[in-house]
Amino acid sequence: MEKVLKSVFVLLVATTFTLAKDEQQKEKPAHKPQTLSRGWGDNHDWTQTYEEALFKAKQGNKPLMVINHRDDCPHSQALKKVFAEHQGIQKLAGEFILFNVVYDPTDKNLFLDGQYVPKIVFVDPSLVVRADILGRYANHRYTYEPSDIELLYENMKKAVKLLKTEL
Repeated sequence: MEKVLKSVFVLLVATTFTLAKDEQQKEKPAHKPQTLSRGWGDNHDWTQTYEEALFKAKQGNKPLMVINHRDDCPHSQALKKVFAEHQGIQKLAGEFILFNVVYDPTDKNLFLDGQYVPKIVFVDPSLVVRADILGRYANHRYTYEPSDIELLYENMKKAVKLLKTEL
């Protein structure tokens, strides 16, 4: 009888642990829910639409940074990784209204030198696209590679400085 009770007890404990483990796994989501940052910096407020971004830029007197990218583009993914890891950029991003878009924007002012990704364009609070804040490349003037991350950081500083000196 004692052996039967021990066996039942061991079976009961094992069942309890198994059920508890299953419950814990059910509570954890399979993956993090998608945020508007799309991985570009989860600690910032990102706008949902271009129109909202323009409104907030004008109302808040802040420059707007528009990041056009694709989820399936290896260049976009590589830039996103270094962007999100760069401490200076993440700190300075608080000075901007942020908007990232995975489709081609409808505003023709953002096309500038064509449609390509990744493309980063700055817009000042007077809603003027700053075509004078350029990347390194002549054929895609608003694109950045991961190796250009310091240039992007300097261009972000320039956009903030222009706001203070020109507007």
